[in-house]
Amino acid sequence: MPLLNSFVSLAFFASTLLILLSAPLSAHAAEAYPKRPIRMIVAVPPGGPADILARLVGPKLSEVLGQTVVIDNRPGANGIIAYEMAARANPDGYTFVLVAAGVAINPSLYRKVPYDPIKDFAPITLGITVPNILVVHPSVAATSVRELVALAKAKSGRIAFASAGNGTSGHLALELFKMKSGIDVVHVPYKGGGPALAEVVAGQVQALFSIALAATPQIEAGKLRALAITSARRSPVVSGLPTVAEQGFPGFEVIGWFGWLAPAKTPPDLVARLNREIVRVLQMSEIRARLLNQNTEPVGNSSREFAAFIRSEHDKWAAVIRQAGVRID
Repeated sequence: MPLLNSFVSLAFFASTLLILLSAPLSAHAAEAYPKRPIRMIVAVPPGGPADILARLVGPKLSEVLGQTVVIDNRPGANGIIAYEMAARANPDGYTFVLVAAGVAINPSLYRKVPYDPIKDFAPITLGITVPNILVVHPSVAATSVRELVALAKAKSGRIAFASAGNGTSGHLALELFKMKSGIDVVHVPYKGGGPALAEVVAGQVQALFSIALAATPQIEAGKLRALAITSARRSPVVSGLPTVAEQGFPGFEVIGWFGWLAPAKTPPDLVARLNREIVRVLQMSEIRARLLNQNTEPVGNSSREFAAFIRSEHDKWAAVIRQAGVRID
């Protein structure tokens, strides 16, 4: 019996010593990170809000981390190529991905997606939000959302809305709007936001949910009339423009967004370090000013908040897509 007690005591001492020795080693490893360049995968080609965000944040992040952050553009398949690449990457803190809203929406649009937006990633932080604006051609006899809905009901099936394509933010905004308002309108998908916007400016199509960055110059030139912003609250991006929700359609909210994810098994201390440094960069006055100038709103929240946001976006749009019967493949 004394021999057994001695053995137990020795085992307890050994395990305690192991814990004490491993703790400082883990802390030292976190402090030493990063030791080599880091790759930021970007799911779009150069140009556009996501790439602008990456190239604004990347250099500053290099400075605060003390290592080069390499921007790796991997466009294609609505971001799926980049998202799968990031999900399968070594979870060592040296690869993460800048994602768009599609990362949470794709699984509901496509029959088979090679990643799970919840299980395959460790959320770092939400970077920016990009509000959409509901615009109409100046010839449309509506100066508010209520008036547009009344017109669409009076001309059931004869008002047309353009979009950048099936399953895009503008299309899904339209489907949610139809559900909230009960209107019957025609959806006209184009191959990109540019052609869709051009057709509304030309008066070939009556209305469009457009990203603010693209629509604002046309609004200022008098070629489009802005009726509402699609965010839950009014935005500094378009000062004074009321929301769709406050014009009689509570619960209507559609925003584009971009944020950073790491592979699922990335050590929590490294995710926390990336969160801390990216949020720090987003809060820099020069970065905030440049992002606001691009008609985007900088955020920078906690990993837990971003995880909850992704799940809510996934569930919200899955319900809309299912009800509207939207499919891409």
